[in-house]
This record gives sequence, C-alpha cells and structure tokens, in this order.
Amino acid sequence: MQALKDRIRREGKNLGGGILKVDGFINHQVDPLLMDACGREFAEQFKTVGATKVLTAEISGIAPALTTGQHLGIPVVYARKNKPITMPDQVFLTLAPSHTKGRTVELIVSPEYLSGGEKVLIIDDFLASGSTILGLVRLAQTAGAQIAGIGALVEKTFENGREALAFLNVPVVSLVAIKSMEGDKIEFA
Repeated sequence: MQALKDRIRREGKNLGGGILKVDGFINHQVDPLLMDACGREFAEQFKTVGATKVLTAEISGIAPALTTGQHLGIPVVYARKNKPITMPDQVFLTLAPSHTKGRTVELIVSPEYLSGGEKVLIIDDFLASGSTILGLVRLAQTAGAQIAGIGALVEKTFENGREALAFLNVPVVSLVAIKSMEGDKIEFA
C-alpha cells in the first residue's frame, strides 16, 4: 500500500535491532485517515474469507483492526494484556514474547466475545517473527474458532514470521513489506 509505505519513508525510524518506530502515525499517535485506508484495503483483500470477527492484540493492533471491522461490518475483539475486574474468572489466556517490550506478555480474551463457530480474521500492526499472531491463533483455537486470514500493516520479511504461519493454510496479507533494516536504513521488498 503506497500511502503507508510513503509514510514509513517520511516518518519511520529504524532504531536498530529490528525495531521500526512508527509512533507518529500507528503506535502512539494514530492517523485515522491512514488507518481507515488500511482497513478498507484489508476489507477488500479479505472480503471472501467469511470472517465473523476481527481479533487483534492490545494496543497497536486496535486501530487497523477497528477500521477493518468497520469496512467488513463485523465486530472487533482485542486481546487484553491485563485482566480487568469486569472480565469473568474463566478466560482464554496465552503468553507471547513482545519484541518492543523486551519481555513476555499475557494475551487475554473473555469467552463472552470469542467462541466456537466463529471465523476469525487476525489483524495486527506488525508481522515479524509471528509470535504475537501465533498467540492470537492459540486464543482463537482454544475458543473453538477457525482462523480465516491474517493481516499486518507492516511485515518484516527478514524475521520469517510468514513461514511460522504457513501451517495455518490461510491468506496472509501485509500492506507493506520490509526486507532489510541494516544500519539505519529501511529497505522495502
């Protein structure tokens, strides 16, 4: 997606260690028009998979997941990283390593909002090693849901996340692919 690629070129910063800072338009401050365009593109790419829900991880996946759900006309569920007191005692929980946090985080979903028979479209901000997305897959499968597809705003192809997801045999779509982040450069695929 050219608009997202252009924005990364202008404002993205390679912080080293495979970390791409996109805080000004995706991760901390969100550009709603850009996210709407991304959601529209995901909706177009996944319109035939029969998804009944969009699933993402708190917090950076919420904006693209929400606009995707809006354009598909389906609800969005996000996995929480902390269990609020309003959530039931019995939850779906898994652990996933966070590259940017430098630690393992919990991903928690209430069974009220994810259940068997659902066809889940996973949308997230990044596809790197695939660890977070695999955590979301585990949550959906534990709930008895089927994975319909996976979308990421940015894929870091050099981290081989797509290969880690291949066993799912579902469409995997990234709007922008980065093949290298050597030195301070960002090289697009």
